[in-house]
Amino acid sequence: MHHSTVPEKSSSSHVITDWRPEDPAFWQQQGHRVASRNLWISVPCLLLAFCVWMLFSAVAVNLPKVGFQFTTDQLFLLTALPSVSGALLRVPYSFMVPVFGGRRWTAFSTGIMIVPCVWLGFAVQDPTTPYSTFIIISLLCGFAGANFASSMANISFFFPKQKQGGALGINGGLGNLGVSVMQLVAPLAVSVSMFAIFGASGVEQPDGSMLYLENAAWVWVPLLVVFTLAAWFGMNELAASKASLRDQLPVLKRPHMWIMSFLYLATFGSFIGFSAGFAMLSKTQFPDVQILQFAFCGPLVGALARSAGGAISDRLGGTRVTLVNFVVMAIFSALLFLTLPGEGSDGNFIAFFGVFLVLFLTAGLGSGSTFQMISVIFRKMTMERVKKEGRSEAEAMREAGTETAAALGFISAIGAIGGFFIPKAFGTSLALTGSPAGAMKVFLVFYIACVVITWAIYGRKKQ
Repeated sequence: MHHSTVPEKSSSSHVITDWRPEDPAFWQQQGHRVASRNLWISVPCLLLAFCVWMLFSAVAVNLPKVGFQFTTDQLFLLTALPSVSGALLRVPYSFMVPVFGGRRWTAFSTGIMIVPCVWLGFAVQDPTTPYSTFIIISLLCGFAGANFASSMANISFFFPKQKQGGALGINGGLGNLGVSVMQLVAPLAVSVSMFAIFGASGVEQPDGSMLYLENAAWVWVPLLVVFTLAAWFGMNELAASKASLRDQLPVLKRPHMWIMSFLYLATFGSFIGFSAGFAMLSKTQFPDVQILQFAFCGPLVGALARSAGGAISDRLGGTRVTLVNFVVMAIFSALLFLTLPGEGSDGNFIAFFGVFLVLFLTAGLGSGSTFQMISVIFRKMTMERVKKEGRSEAEAMREAGTETAAALGFISAIGAIGGFFIPKAFGTSLALTGSPAGAMKVFLVFYIACVVITWAIYGRKKQ
């Protein structure tokens, strides 16, 4: 890529053995330059990962238009499955950077996303492709969802403690934007012939326009190639960031980890679940609205709100922000019932869309504020425990860092399960009752439970 990006001293090797981000002189002279270069290669790689992870949210809606005869429930399942593999893989992925090194792992995890993209492009062009093939491709798209865990772990090793929040906010926030970028680009890509050279012919629609559905998948391949190479040639590995699995497992014994997982499932899980299911849900409730032109708005609002959520929490306290946030989520999921078509009413799309935008906003804000709570709670807890055992401040700091990183890995994995649960609930509810109201009632109860838990455990005794 750019020759200037190679660090002067170690042009022969990408491994940095001497890395002291907490030393101000070192940070000033070379640290911050190397760290920010790694951050700015990491961001587009993670953004592309979110594009690929949520690819089926834009593709599934269009499958019937190119000749596939799948049921609504089957289509919802395709949008939900990438979150299953993404969630399950987040745990091993969060351990990969210390094992393989950040540069190699980023390049590898970005490069393998080319496989489901290329395969999906061919699969949608053949209307005889069996449903089971789409299931495999959607599970492979899920690998991309695990990149978040390794990417965040990698960036955290590069920055000093007081700059980590900002760096992780940029990496995570801009990464989440990938969902929105994909939902904006895919509908444009499928309307133009781009890959005719590879035999992509398109399918004529009833209104005479052409639909090139393979482009929704293929448009990412050149970008994935570019950023896989950028990661391989431009990033570094830190010799110091090695930590064994054994150091990271005690976190599973901490009750706070499971409580915070529940809260993160309600915030990030809602963000990724609504992102995956919103286009399909709109299609079933308001078939006349061209939803794919608007679908990107929700994830855009949610991703921008995520960085804001972290910043506001630093000022007002994560617990307070999270509590208010869950109250708003409960109110607006109740309001959603009033916007749906039902007996004697056609429903109101504008109101439906507006309520969903608020749900995306609060899900994003809450993802930021719960993440902030996790670091505060785990740092405080570990410090108190290590001091009680009579060990040094430095040991306490180091252990707090390891525990917090491990907790974030597990909690982000559990949160991602929401991406499966929400679209699947919509699909099941529609199949059983013909309306998504049943699923919404479950979510409403869930958000109310979160209000109670946040208040009872973290709200009453001021932290």
